[in-house]
Formats: sequence, C-alpha cells, structure tokens
Amino acid sequence: MATFSKYVTAKNSCLAGGGLLLLYLLKHRSQTRKKHSLKGTSQLLVSTEKDGKKDKAAVDKVFFLRIVRILRIMMPRVFCMETAYLLLIASMLVARTYCDVWMIQNGTMIESAIIGRSTKDFKIFLFSFMKFMPVIALVNNFLKLGLNELKLRFRERLTKKLYDQYLLGFTYYKMGNLDNRIANADQLLTQDVEKFCNSVVDLYSNLSKPLLDIFLYIFKLASAIGAQGPAIMMAYLLISGLFLTRLRRPIGKMTVTEQRYEGEYRYVNSRLITNSEEIAFYNGNLREKQTIHSTFKKLVDHLHNFIFFRFSMGFVDSIIAKYVATVVGYLVVSRPFLNLSDPRHLHSTHAELLEDYYQSGRMLLRMSQALGRIVLAGREMTRLSGFTARITELMTVLKELNAGKYERTMVSQQEREADTAEKTILVPGSGQIINRDNIIKFDHTPLATPNGDLLIRDLTFEVRSGTNVLVCGPNGCGKSSLFRVLGELWPLFGGSLTKPERGKLFYVPQRPYMTLGSLRDQVIYPDTVEEQWRKGISDQVLKDYLDNVQLGHILDREGNWDVVQDWMDVLSGGEKQRMAMARLFYHKPQFAILDECTSAVSVDVEDYIYSHCRTVGITLFTVSHRKSLWKHHEYYLHMDGRGNYEFKPITEQTVEFGS
Repeated sequence: MATFSKYVTAKNSCLAGGGLLLLYLLKHRSQTRKKHSLKGTSQLLVSTEKDGKKDKAAVDKVFFLRIVRILRIMMPRVFCMETAYLLLIASMLVARTYCDVWMIQNGTMIESAIIGRSTKDFKIFLFSFMKFMPVIALVNNFLKLGLNELKLRFRERLTKKLYDQYLLGFTYYKMGNLDNRIANADQLLTQDVEKFCNSVVDLYSNLSKPLLDIFLYIFKLASAIGAQGPAIMMAYLLISGLFLTRLRRPIGKMTVTEQRYEGEYRYVNSRLITNSEEIAFYNGNLREKQTIHSTFKKLVDHLHNFIFFRFSMGFVDSIIAKYVATVVGYLVVSRPFLNLSDPRHLHSTHAELLEDYYQSGRMLLRMSQALGRIVLAGREMTRLSGFTARITELMTVLKELNAGKYERTMVSQQEREADTAEKTILVPGSGQIINRDNIIKFDHTPLATPNGDLLIRDLTFEVRSGTNVLVCGPNGCGKSSLFRVLGELWPLFGGSLTKPERGKLFYVPQRPYMTLGSLRDQVIYPDTVEEQWRKGISDQVLKDYLDNVQLGHILDREGNWDVVQDWMDVLSGGEKQRMAMARLFYHKPQFAILDECTSAVSVDVEDYIYSHCRTVGITLFTVSHRKSLWKHHEYYLHMDGRGNYEFKPITEQTVEFGS
C-alpha cells in the first residue's frame, strides 16, 4: 500500500483526470462519426417517427412559464393543504438550521470540557444534548413527513387533472389512434408525473436551506469583515451559475430522450404480455426477444452516454462549485488579516486574531458550501426542465384533442396526386354531425382514415329505426371505418351525418371488453349500481337478460351478482360474446352495431338474439359472413374495397354473400 501511495501525487492525479477526460472526448467523437456514417439509416428511422418540432428542454424563460402553469394545477388556491405543507417544510428547514448551529456550539462545549478535564461541564452539556435529542429527531422527521406528503399531494392533484382531460369523451382513444405526437401516454401519466413531482419538491427543499444559510451568514459576515466579502462571493455565485447552466443544457434534452426510450421499452414488454397467446402459436419468442433486445439496447446506449456526460459535468461541477468556491472564500476571509494596515486588527492579540478568524472562517466556509449547493441545484433544475417539457407537451396535446384538433402523419402528396383526374381535399372535422333520433343518414360524406387515406369518395344512404342493415365486403374495404365515424371516434372529412346521440348508439365488437369488477358490472357496463337502480332495473331483470342469451347458469354457479372474478379468463369466447349481447339488452339503444359479435355463438342462440333485438326495438347494423343472418335484415351495404359501394334492399333475387 505504501509503495502504491507514493505514486498518488497531485501531478499524477491531474494526469489521470486529464486522461479520463480525453478518453471520454475520444469516445464521444467516435460515436459522432458513427452517427454521420449511418446518416442514411437514421433518416429512414426518423421518417417512421413523428415529423414535427420537438420542444426544447432547458432552464430558460419558457421553462419558468411552464413550471408556473403546472404549479397552478398542483396549488389551485393560496390557502390549501399544499401551501400548509410548504410552510411546514420551510419552518422545519429553519428549525433544522438552528438545530445545526446549536449542535455545533454544544458539541464544541463538550469537546472543550473533555480537553479541559471538567467533569461538571461535561455532564451539563452531555445531558443538554440528551434532552434535545427528541426535539432534533422530531424536526428531522417532520421535515421528511412534509416532503413526502407534499410529493404525494402534488402527484394527486396533477394526476387527477390530467386524467380528467385524458378520459374526457374519447380523448384517450384519439391520443393513441388519431394523434401521433405522444407514443406512450401511460409512461407520461404514471412515471413521468411521479418523477416531476418528486423533482419539484426536492428542488424546493435543496434550494430553501442554502438560501436561508446564505442570508444568515451574509448578515453576520457583513458585520464581521465588511460587506465587500459576501458581495464577492455572491458575484462568484452568479458568474459560476450562469456558466454551469450553459454547460448543462444537454441534460434536459437527454432526460426527455431517456423517458421516451423507457416508455418504448415498457411498451414492447406490455405487448408481449397482451399478445402472448398469439405469439406462442406463431412460435415467435425469438423474434420478440430480438425486438425487446433492440429496444433495450437503444435505452442502454443512451444511458451510457448520459452517464459519461454526467461524469464530465460532475468533474466540472466539483471544481467550480466546491473547490474554486473554497479558494474564493479563503481569499475573501484572508484580506483583513493579511492587510497589516487594516484598522480592525491593528491592536489585536494573537488569541483575538485566532478567535476572529475562526468565527469568520467557519461562517464563510458555511456560506461557500451553501453557494456550492445552490450551484449544484442547477443540475437538478436542468433535469427538471426535461420532465416539465414532457408534462407540458401532454397537457397541450390533451387540450388540443379535447378541442377537436389533432396532428398525424398524413398520406404523402405523391399518393394523393396519383389520381390527377379527381382530387378531393380532405379537411378533418369539416363535416357536420346532426343529432336526431331514429335515423342514421350519410349525406355526401367521404369515408377516410385519420391519415387521409380515402376509402369511399361520396357515401350517401339513409336508415330509419326498424330497418336492419347487413354490412359486407372484403377486409380493408371500410366496414370498421364506417362504424368509427358513426361512433364519432374518427372525424368527418365532409358532408353531413345525421344520427342519434352517442348514448343511443351501441357497439358490440367481436372480442367484447370485460371490465374489472363483479358479475353485475359485466352486464350493466359502463353503468354503476346506482345508475341501474335509478333506471328502475332490478336484479331479476338482469337475470332475465342472462337467460335470454343462455348464461343463467353463470349466476347460479357464482352464487350472487357481486362476485368479483377475472372475467376475461373465466368466460370462454362464446360466453363473452353472449355477455355482450346481454349488455346490449340492458342498455336498449336505438341502434346497435354488431361487428362479428356472434361468430363464436351457435346458430340457434344467434337466431334468438336477433329476434329478441327486433322485439325490443333495437335496429341493427351487422357485420357478418354468415348467410343465416341475411333473413334478419332488410337492406345490405356492400363495399368492394376499391372505393365503390351499393346500398340496396334484400329481396329474393339478392345474391347472399358469406358462408
């Protein structure tokens, strides 16, 4: 060990530090060259992502405006619990500062008593320390309580506000299917919100105590060594803070990228769980592993770069915020002592000089440490700017989606102009929706996907209550698109659509959704128990609905309506489809869209379901390939997948499609 220690000199340490910094710069340069050499590949990858202006993440005027906007959500009033916890934290920080000062003074007295061999003083100050131990522990834990509660309350306020907008109407659907600005909303609503709130509260705590220390020591130092010394330290704080803030600019952008890669990695893992059965049938585990490893590698490579950047910034931070600040402190505190003509110490003894230097030095050292903590807090502020940019982007997208505005990569101009003979200008939301009962009417409405892919140029037909329609055609012809427009999930690109209100139109998909909850919840979804009683529907009526679709045995098997199960797994495919039909009977809409919703149901049960719908007055739009269902419909709508359609009555001469 001694042999090794002789090589650990200041010169060798500087050479080692310079070598590490040189290695980092060489690594960064090689990565930059690699990126330029793969420029064509990068452009190809970027073209698959959203093509838009990225919000920059930096500590600037925009950042402070964003943070104020979010703070108004987390603290809606001046007098609220969040304000109370802010005051609690502030008071505990003040109390902690005084506790620190008392601990230093009391500790010094204990040490003096030990050195002076005074048993009496030793006992007095030791018992004094023991008496104040509960107070100090209480202050520290009250501070932790305030910080944790404030983090939780900020997160609760912000989460509720975001979910109120996210679950307003069909915004949650539009964000994932119409708008492509945000790829991982779940990541933003959960992890990013939590990290943002934690970062805000930690920054408040890490800035409050150093600022308090600075004001306290400036006041004491100004009376001890004059106002010039603290002024020099404050000037150094300003200059070094601006310099380091400029150097830390990339941290905000790198934080945004890190969270995006984390969201992508989480998404590919959730896809594996959601589609595990289909992947298992395809024996696609190796391909999925390749996808997951590729996504994870992007995250790891970025984190490696982030770590090396923080290493280099930590090196600069330590020198500027700690060691140079200490040097400036020594220069400031030494001025009145090294200046032999200073009137303050012309007649001071050696002991008085030592006492004055000890007091001034300790105060200036504490002040320089507080200044260093404030400068280093800028690093956390830069990271906070990344989370702030992501939360602000989410709030902006939610606001615009709720206002009917969305952004999406549209079909390229070359594809649009491929058919130069006829051009149709598609403007999302330019169509008119008219709410009227007992009728569905498309009047010169273009049927198009949200990205501008035109399926049918001019769709015109009318259906009144009591007239069932069978919708048929090849895959990709526009059947599901028609229903999404009917359900107001997709915007109208022109013309007008006359239809009942949303609640009077019901959609039953091929794979019905089973909610988390009881057996009753599966039948009445999305209603609650209170809404069921308000409608005057008893449990016996619910049982009749189950009996109508031959599911009465499930109630007998489970014992009561309030049994909670994982119904997605408990019910078979056919049982889930019949449960969805029981749900349809409960809601009794004017119109129902049945999208292959009886494909796993026997023909006799299917006949009864369709006959019962006609009995209770539910008009049907059905997508099915079964010829046995034609007899339950009066009209058919056939789409050929090439932009043509026909809407005609079903007669004896009609050629039936399907099997």
